[in-house]
Amino acid sequence: MGHTHSHGDDSLLNRSELRRRQGVRRRAVVLLGWILIPLAVLTVAAMVMLWPGGGTSAPSAGNPYAVAPGASFATGTVQRTVAEDCPGAAGQKCLTAYAAVKGGAAVPVMVTPDIVQARGVKAGEEIRYLKLPQASAGVAPMGPQYVFIDFVRTVPLGLLAFLYAVVVVAVARWRGLRAMLGLGGAFAVLAWFILPALAEGKPPLLIAVVGSSAIMFGVLYFAHGFSARTSTALLGTLFGLGATAALAGWAVDAAALTGTKGDNAYQLLSLTNGMSLSGMILCGLTISGLGVLNDVTITQSSAVWELYELAPRTGARELFTSAMRIGRDHIASTVYTIAFAYAGGALPVLLIVSLYDRPLIDALTSAELAEEVVRILVGSIGLVLAIPVTTAVAVAVVKATGRSTEPHPA
Repeated sequence: MGHTHSHGDDSLLNRSELRRRQGVRRRAVVLLGWILIPLAVLTVAAMVMLWPGGGTSAPSAGNPYAVAPGASFATGTVQRTVAEDCPGAAGQKCLTAYAAVKGGAAVPVMVTPDIVQARGVKAGEEIRYLKLPQASAGVAPMGPQYVFIDFVRTVPLGLLAFLYAVVVVAVARWRGLRAMLGLGGAFAVLAWFILPALAEGKPPLLIAVVGSSAIMFGVLYFAHGFSARTSTALLGTLFGLGATAALAGWAVDAAALTGTKGDNAYQLLSLTNGMSLSGMILCGLTISGLGVLNDVTITQSSAVWELYELAPRTGARELFTSAMRIGRDHIASTVYTIAFAYAGGALPVLLIVSLYDRPLIDALTSAELAEEVVRILVGSIGLVLAIPVTTAVAVAVVKATGRSTEPHPA
Protein backbone atom coordinates (compact mmCIF):
# COMPACT_ATOMS: atom_id res chain seq x y z
CA MET A 1 0.00 0.00 0.00
CA GLY A 2 2.86 2.33 0.86
CA HIS A 3 4.42 1.66 -2.52
CA THR A 4 1.16 2.55 -4.31
CA HIS A 5 0.82 5.70 -2.24
CA SER A 6 4.36 6.74 -3.23
CA HIS A 7 3.55 6.37 -6.91
CA GLY A 8 0.42 8.45 -6.43
CA ASP A 9 2.43 11.21 -4.72
CA ASP A 10 5.00 11.19 -7.54
CA SER A 11 2.26 11.46 -10.16
CA LEU A 12 0.66 14.33 -8.26
CA LEU A 13 4.00 16.13 -8.03
CA ASN A 14 4.64 15.65 -11.76
CA ARG A 15 1.25 17.12 -12.66
CA SER A 16 1.84 19.99 -10.28
CA GLU A 17 5.26 20.68 -11.81
CA LEU A 18 3.79 20.59 -15.32
CA ARG A 19 1.06 23.06 -14.37
CA ARG A 20 3.66 25.28 -12.76
CA ARG A 21 5.80 25.35 -15.90
CA GLN A 22 2.80 26.06 -18.12
CA GLY A 23 1.75 28.91 -15.87
CA VAL A 24 5.25 30.41 -16.01
CA ARG A 25 5.29 30.28 -19.79
CA ARG A 26 1.83 31.85 -20.13
CA ARG A 27 2.75 34.76 -17.86
CA ALA A 28 6.03 35.22 -19.75
CA VAL A 29 4.18 35.46 -23.06
CA VAL A 30 1.82 38.11 -21.66
CA LEU A 31 4.73 40.10 -20.20
CA LEU A 32 6.69 40.03 -23.48
CA GLY A 33 3.55 40.85 -25.45
CA TRP A 34 3.34 44.25 -23.76
CA ILE A 35 6.72 45.04 -25.35
CA LEU A 36 6.58 43.23 -28.68
CA ILE A 37 3.03 44.06 -29.80
CA PRO A 38 3.71 47.86 -29.97
CA LEU A 39 6.96 47.10 -31.84
CA ALA A 40 5.06 44.93 -34.32
CA VAL A 41 2.43 47.64 -34.86
CA LEU A 42 5.18 50.22 -35.37
CA THR A 43 6.90 47.95 -37.91
CA VAL A 44 3.70 47.44 -39.92
CA ALA A 45 2.94 51.16 -39.87
CA ALA A 46 6.45 51.99 -41.07
CA MET A 47 6.19 49.43 -43.87
CA VAL A 48 2.91 50.98 -45.03
CA MET A 49 4.46 54.46 -45.06
CA LEU A 50 7.61 53.32 -46.87
CA TRP A 51 5.94 50.87 -49.25
CA PRO A 52 7.31 51.40 -52.77
CA GLY A 53 5.11 52.85 -55.48
CA GLY A 54 3.66 55.77 -53.56
CA GLY A 55 4.19 58.59 -56.04
CA THR A 56 7.44 57.45 -57.65
CA SER A 57 8.00 54.30 -59.62
CA ALA A 58 11.07 52.11 -59.56
CA PRO A 59 13.03 52.15 -62.81
CA SER A 60 13.18 49.11 -65.02
CA ALA A 61 16.26 47.98 -66.89
CA GLY A 62 14.21 45.98 -69.36
CA ASN A 63 15.97 43.62 -71.73
CA PRO A 64 19.70 44.48 -71.85
CA TYR A 65 19.81 43.36 -75.49
CA ALA A 66 16.75 45.28 -76.62
CA VAL A 67 19.01 47.93 -78.19
CA ALA A 68 19.82 45.49 -80.99
CA PRO A 69 16.79 45.45 -83.29
CA GLY A 70 15.79 41.93 -84.17
CA ALA A 71 17.95 40.28 -81.48
CA SER A 72 16.40 37.41 -79.57
CA PHE A 73 17.30 34.72 -77.04
CA ALA A 74 17.26 31.01 -77.75
CA THR A 75 18.09 27.87 -75.79
CA GLY A 76 19.69 24.79 -77.29
CA THR A 77 21.56 21.58 -76.47
CA VAL A 78 25.23 21.40 -77.45
CA GLN A 79 25.87 18.68 -80.04
CA ARG A 80 29.63 19.16 -80.50
CA THR A 81 32.34 21.79 -79.98
CA VAL A 82 35.22 23.03 -82.14
CA ALA A 83 38.17 25.19 -80.97
CA GLU A 84 38.95 28.06 -83.38
CA ASP A 85 40.77 31.37 -83.46
CA CYS A 86 38.67 34.25 -82.18
CA PRO A 87 37.52 36.62 -84.95
CA GLY A 88 39.48 39.88 -84.74
CA ALA A 89 41.66 38.68 -81.82
CA ALA A 90 44.84 36.98 -82.95
CA GLY A 91 46.32 34.45 -80.55
CA GLN A 92 43.12 33.92 -78.56
CA LYS A 93 41.13 30.72 -78.79
CA CYS A 94 37.36 30.77 -78.95
CA LEU A 95 35.07 27.79 -78.90
CA THR A 96 32.29 27.21 -81.37
CA ALA A 97 29.51 25.15 -79.83
CA TYR A 98 27.06 23.66 -82.29
CA ALA A 99 23.79 23.88 -80.36
CA ALA A 100 20.43 22.65 -81.60
CA VAL A 101 16.99 23.75 -80.53
CA LYS A 102 14.69 20.77 -79.99
CA GLY A 103 13.55 19.55 -83.40
CA GLY A 104 15.85 21.99 -85.28
CA ALA A 105 19.26 22.08 -86.90
CA ALA A 106 22.45 22.87 -84.98
CA VAL A 107 23.77 26.43 -85.26
CA PRO A 108 27.35 27.64 -84.52
CA VAL A 109 27.43 29.54 -81.20
CA MET A 110 30.60 31.47 -80.39
CA VAL A 111 31.86 30.95 -76.82
CA THR A 112 34.16 33.71 -75.56
CA PRO A 113 37.72 33.07 -74.26
CA ASP A 114 36.85 33.73 -70.59
CA ILE A 115 34.30 30.88 -70.60
CA VAL A 116 36.77 28.65 -72.47
CA GLN A 117 39.47 29.30 -69.86
CA ALA A 118 37.16 28.97 -66.86
CA ARG A 119 35.35 25.79 -67.78
CA GLY A 120 34.50 25.38 -71.42
CA VAL A 121 31.30 24.01 -72.91
CA LYS A 122 30.63 20.28 -73.19
CA ALA A 123 28.46 18.25 -75.50
CA GLY A 124 25.04 17.50 -74.02
CA GLU A 125 24.82 20.71 -71.98
CA GLU A 126 22.03 23.22 -72.42
CA ILE A 127 23.10 26.78 -73.16
CA ARG A 128 21.35 30.11 -73.70
CA TYR A 129 22.60 32.18 -76.59
CA LEU A 130 21.82 35.45 -78.34
CA LYS A 131 20.62 35.28 -81.90
CA LEU A 132 21.65 38.46 -83.70
CA PRO A 133 19.80 39.69 -86.79
CA GLN A 134 21.21 38.63 -90.13
CA ALA A 135 23.05 41.19 -92.22
CA SER A 136 21.12 42.83 -95.03
CA ALA A 137 21.70 41.79 -98.60
CA GLY A 138 25.07 42.80 -100.01
CA VAL A 139 26.53 43.68 -96.54
CA ALA A 140 29.12 41.39 -94.99
CA PRO A 141 28.37 40.29 -91.40
CA MET A 142 30.44 42.10 -88.74
CA GLY A 143 30.76 39.06 -86.45
CA PRO A 144 29.16 35.78 -85.42
CA GLN A 145 25.40 35.58 -85.62
CA TYR A 146 25.01 33.40 -82.51
CA VAL A 147 26.78 34.41 -79.25
CA PHE A 148 26.95 32.43 -76.01
CA ILE A 149 25.18 34.12 -73.06
CA ASP A 150 24.95 31.61 -70.22
CA PHE A 151 24.40 28.01 -69.18
CA VAL A 152 20.90 26.69 -68.41
CA ARG A 153 21.12 25.61 -64.76
CA THR A 154 17.50 24.74 -64.05
CA VAL A 155 18.01 21.01 -63.53
CA PRO A 156 21.09 21.02 -61.22
CA LEU A 157 19.78 23.90 -59.11
CA GLY A 158 16.36 22.26 -58.88
CA LEU A 159 17.92 18.97 -57.76
CA LEU A 160 20.05 20.76 -55.17
CA ALA A 161 17.01 22.63 -53.81
CA PHE A 162 15.05 19.38 -53.64
CA LEU A 163 17.90 17.65 -51.77
CA TYR A 164 18.10 20.59 -49.36
CA ALA A 165 14.37 20.39 -48.65
CA VAL A 166 14.50 16.62 -48.12
CA VAL A 167 17.45 16.83 -45.71
CA VAL A 168 15.93 19.69 -43.69
CA VAL A 169 12.51 18.03 -43.38
CA ALA A 170 14.03 14.61 -42.61
CA VAL A 171 16.14 15.97 -39.75
CA ALA A 172 14.05 18.89 -38.41
CA ARG A 173 10.65 17.55 -39.57
CA TRP A 174 7.71 19.93 -39.20
CA ARG A 175 9.85 22.72 -37.76
CA GLY A 176 12.26 22.44 -40.67
CA LEU A 177 9.39 22.75 -43.15
CA ARG A 178 8.08 25.81 -41.36
CA ALA A 179 11.58 27.32 -41.39
CA MET A 180 11.81 26.89 -45.17
CA LEU A 181 8.38 28.46 -45.66
CA GLY A 182 9.46 31.33 -43.40
CA LEU A 183 12.56 31.77 -45.54
CA GLY A 184 10.30 32.11 -48.57
CA GLY A 185 8.39 34.86 -46.76
CA ALA A 186 11.67 36.61 -45.93
CA PHE A 187 12.67 36.65 -49.59
CA ALA A 188 9.22 37.99 -50.45
CA VAL A 189 9.80 40.97 -48.13
CA LEU A 190 13.23 41.46 -49.71
CA ALA A 191 11.88 41.31 -53.28
CA TRP A 192 8.64 43.30 -52.85
CA PHE A 193 9.60 45.84 -50.19
CA ILE A 194 13.33 46.32 -49.58
CA LEU A 195 14.69 46.21 -53.15
CA PRO A 196 11.96 48.34 -54.80
CA ALA A 197 12.12 50.88 -51.96
CA LEU A 198 15.90 51.16 -52.36
CA ALA A 199 15.51 51.59 -56.12
CA GLU A 200 13.08 54.48 -55.50
CA GLY A 201 15.69 56.25 -53.37
CA LYS A 202 13.97 55.93 -49.99
CA PRO A 203 16.07 56.15 -46.76
CA PRO A 204 18.26 53.01 -46.82
CA LEU A 205 18.85 52.76 -43.06
CA LEU A 206 15.15 53.02 -42.30
CA ILE A 207 14.33 50.54 -45.07
CA ALA A 208 16.89 48.09 -43.67
CA VAL A 209 15.64 48.31 -40.07
CA VAL A 210 11.94 48.11 -40.94
CA GLY A 211 12.35 45.32 -43.49
CA SER A 212 14.65 43.29 -41.24
CA SER A 213 12.28 43.68 -38.29
CA ALA A 214 9.37 42.46 -40.39
CA ILE A 215 11.42 39.46 -41.53
CA MET A 216 12.39 38.55 -37.98
CA PHE A 217 8.83 38.83 -36.66
CA GLY A 218 7.59 36.50 -39.36
CA VAL A 219 10.48 34.03 -39.49
CA LEU A 220 10.91 33.50 -35.75
CA TYR A 221 7.26 33.01 -34.89
CA PHE A 222 6.51 30.94 -37.98
CA ALA A 223 9.48 28.61 -37.52
CA HIS A 224 9.53 28.33 -33.72
CA GLY A 225 5.92 29.03 -32.74
CA PHE A 226 4.42 31.55 -30.32
CA SER A 227 6.17 30.97 -27.00
CA ALA A 228 8.05 32.82 -24.30
CA ARG A 229 11.34 31.47 -25.62
CA THR A 230 10.66 32.76 -29.13
CA SER A 231 9.49 36.14 -27.86
CA THR A 232 12.59 36.49 -25.71
CA ALA A 233 14.81 35.60 -28.67
CA LEU A 234 12.93 38.07 -30.87
CA LEU A 235 13.48 40.87 -28.37
CA GLY A 236 17.21 40.09 -28.27
CA THR A 237 17.30 39.89 -32.07
CA LEU A 238 15.65 43.30 -32.44
CA PHE A 239 18.20 44.77 -30.05
CA GLY A 240 21.06 43.23 -32.01
CA LEU A 241 19.50 44.49 -35.24
CA GLY A 242 19.27 48.03 -33.87
CA ALA A 243 22.88 47.92 -32.64
CA THR A 244 24.07 46.60 -36.00
CA ALA A 245 22.16 49.27 -37.94
CA ALA A 246 23.47 52.10 -35.74
CA LEU A 247 27.04 50.85 -35.99
CA ALA A 248 26.71 50.31 -39.75
CA GLY A 249 25.43 53.86 -40.19
CA TRP A 250 28.53 55.22 -38.46
CA ALA A 251 31.00 52.83 -40.10
CA VAL A 252 29.87 53.44 -43.70
CA ASP A 253 30.43 57.19 -43.27
CA ALA A 254 33.59 56.95 -41.13
CA ALA A 255 35.25 54.42 -43.45
CA ALA A 256 34.12 56.35 -46.55
CA LEU A 257 32.53 53.35 -48.22
CA THR A 258 31.24 54.64 -51.54
CA GLY A 259 30.07 51.42 -53.17
CA THR A 260 31.57 52.47 -56.51
CA LYS A 261 33.88 49.46 -56.78
CA GLY A 262 32.56 46.57 -58.81
CA ASP A 263 31.03 45.88 -62.18
CA ASN A 264 27.44 46.78 -61.23
CA ALA A 265 28.02 50.11 -59.48
CA TYR A 266 27.74 52.48 -62.43
CA GLN A 267 24.98 50.40 -64.00
CA LEU A 268 22.94 50.85 -60.81
CA LEU A 269 23.61 54.59 -60.87
CA SER A 270 22.35 54.85 -64.43
CA LEU A 271 19.28 52.68 -63.83
CA THR A 272 18.01 54.17 -60.55
CA ASN A 273 16.62 57.56 -59.59
CA GLY A 274 19.56 58.84 -57.62
CA MET A 275 19.99 55.82 -55.36
CA SER A 276 22.93 56.12 -52.97
CA LEU A 277 25.44 53.30 -53.43
CA SER A 278 26.79 53.86 -49.93
CA GLY A 279 23.21 53.58 -48.69
CA MET A 280 22.94 50.24 -50.44
CA ILE A 281 26.05 49.08 -48.56
CA LEU A 282 24.48 50.29 -45.32
CA CYS A 283 21.32 48.30 -46.01
CA GLY A 284 23.38 45.23 -46.89
CA LEU A 285 25.41 45.46 -43.68
CA THR A 286 22.20 45.47 -41.64
CA ILE A 287 20.55 42.56 -43.46
CA SER A 288 23.60 40.31 -43.84
CA GLY A 289 23.82 39.32 -40.16
CA LEU A 290 20.16 38.43 -39.61
CA GLY A 291 20.57 34.66 -39.95
CA VAL A 292 23.42 34.29 -37.48
CA LEU A 293 21.81 36.79 -35.10
CA ASN A 294 18.60 34.75 -35.08
CA ASP A 295 20.61 31.60 -34.41
CA VAL A 296 22.41 32.87 -31.32
CA THR A 297 19.40 34.55 -29.74
CA ILE A 298 17.22 31.44 -30.08
CA THR A 299 20.01 29.35 -28.55
CA GLN A 300 20.49 31.70 -25.61
CA SER A 301 16.77 31.97 -24.91
CA SER A 302 16.37 28.18 -24.95
CA ALA A 303 19.43 27.77 -22.72
CA VAL A 304 18.01 30.07 -20.04
CA TRP A 305 14.62 28.35 -20.05
CA GLU A 306 16.12 24.87 -19.90
CA LEU A 307 18.45 25.81 -17.05
CA TYR A 308 15.57 27.39 -15.14
CA GLU A 309 13.24 24.44 -15.60
CA LEU A 310 15.94 22.02 -14.40
CA ALA A 311 16.60 24.13 -11.29
CA PRO A 312 13.76 26.64 -10.74
CA ARG A 313 15.17 27.85 -7.42
CA THR A 314 18.41 29.06 -9.02
CA GLY A 315 19.11 32.72 -8.37
CA ALA A 316 19.01 35.26 -11.20
CA ARG A 317 22.75 35.99 -11.06
CA GLU A 318 23.69 32.32 -11.10
CA LEU A 319 21.22 31.61 -13.92
CA PHE A 320 22.68 34.45 -16.00
CA THR A 321 26.24 33.26 -15.36
CA SER A 322 25.43 29.68 -16.34
CA ALA A 323 23.69 30.76 -19.55
CA MET A 324 26.53 33.11 -20.48
CA ARG A 325 29.01 30.24 -20.28
CA ILE A 326 27.02 28.68 -23.11
CA GLY A 327 26.85 32.05 -24.87
CA ARG A 328 30.61 32.56 -24.80
CA ASP A 329 31.17 29.24 -26.53
CA HIS A 330 28.59 30.24 -29.10
CA ILE A 331 30.24 33.63 -29.63
CA ALA A 332 33.62 32.01 -30.27
CA SER A 333 32.27 29.62 -32.91
CA THR A 334 29.92 32.11 -34.57
CA VAL A 335 32.58 34.79 -35.00
CA TYR A 336 34.56 32.28 -37.05
CA THR A 337 31.41 31.48 -39.02
CA ILE A 338 30.85 35.12 -40.01
CA ALA A 339 34.49 35.72 -40.92
CA PHE A 340 34.87 32.60 -43.04
CA ALA A 341 31.49 33.07 -44.75
CA TYR A 342 32.41 36.57 -45.89
CA ALA A 343 35.98 35.55 -46.78
CA GLY A 344 34.63 32.74 -48.96
CA GLY A 345 32.29 35.10 -50.76
CA ALA A 346 35.09 37.60 -51.38
CA LEU A 347 37.69 35.00 -52.38
CA PRO A 348 38.27 36.36 -55.93
CA VAL A 349 38.89 39.84 -54.54
CA LEU A 350 41.19 38.45 -51.83
CA LEU A 351 43.18 36.59 -54.46
CA ILE A 352 43.58 39.66 -56.65
CA VAL A 353 44.67 41.83 -53.71
CA SER A 354 47.15 39.16 -52.53
CA LEU A 355 48.86 39.25 -55.93
CA TYR A 356 49.62 42.95 -55.57
CA ASP A 357 52.91 43.91 -53.96
CA ARG A 358 51.61 46.14 -51.18
CA PRO A 359 51.64 46.19 -47.34
CA LEU A 360 48.97 44.14 -45.56
CA ILE A 361 47.40 47.11 -43.80
CA ASP A 362 47.06 48.94 -47.13
CA ALA A 363 45.39 45.90 -48.68
CA LEU A 364 42.90 45.49 -45.81
CA THR A 365 41.93 49.17 -45.88
CA SER A 366 41.74 49.40 -49.67
CA ALA A 367 38.47 50.04 -51.47
CA GLU A 368 38.40 46.42 -52.63
CA LEU A 369 38.48 44.90 -49.12
CA ALA A 370 37.28 47.66 -46.77
CA GLU A 371 33.62 46.82 -47.33
CA GLU A 372 34.14 43.16 -46.42
CA VAL A 373 36.20 44.07 -43.35
CA VAL A 374 33.49 46.47 -42.14
CA ARG A 375 30.83 43.83 -42.84
CA ILE A 376 32.64 41.26 -40.68
CA LEU A 377 33.32 43.68 -37.81
CA VAL A 378 29.87 45.29 -37.73
CA GLY A 379 28.07 41.94 -37.93
CA SER A 380 30.25 40.42 -35.21
CA ILE A 381 29.79 43.36 -32.82
CA GLY A 382 25.99 43.28 -33.20
CA LEU A 383 26.04 39.53 -32.65
CA VAL A 384 28.20 39.68 -29.53
CA LEU A 385 26.09 42.46 -27.98
CA ALA A 386 22.85 40.55 -28.62
CA ILE A 387 23.92 37.51 -26.58
CA PRO A 388 24.20 39.10 -23.09
CA VAL A 389 21.11 41.24 -23.74
CA THR A 390 19.04 38.21 -24.78
CA THR A 391 20.32 36.27 -21.77
CA ALA A 392 19.50 39.10 -19.36
CA VAL A 393 15.99 39.54 -20.82
CA ALA A 394 15.32 35.81 -20.62
CA VAL A 395 16.50 35.63 -16.99
CA ALA A 396 14.43 38.68 -16.02
CA VAL A 397 11.31 37.31 -17.70
CA VAL A 398 11.61 33.80 -16.35
CA LYS A 399 12.28 34.97 -12.79
CA ALA A 400 9.54 37.60 -12.85
CA THR A 401 6.92 35.19 -14.13
CA GLY A 402 8.06 32.13 -12.21
CA ARG A 403 8.59 33.56 -8.75
CA SER A 404 5.02 33.25 -7.57
CA THR A 405 4.73 29.63 -8.62
CA GLU A 406 8.02 28.29 -7.26
CA PRO A 407 7.30 25.51 -4.75
CA HIS A 408 7.84 26.52 -1.15
CA PRO A 409 10.14 24.35 0.98
CA ALA A 410 8.40 22.00 3.35
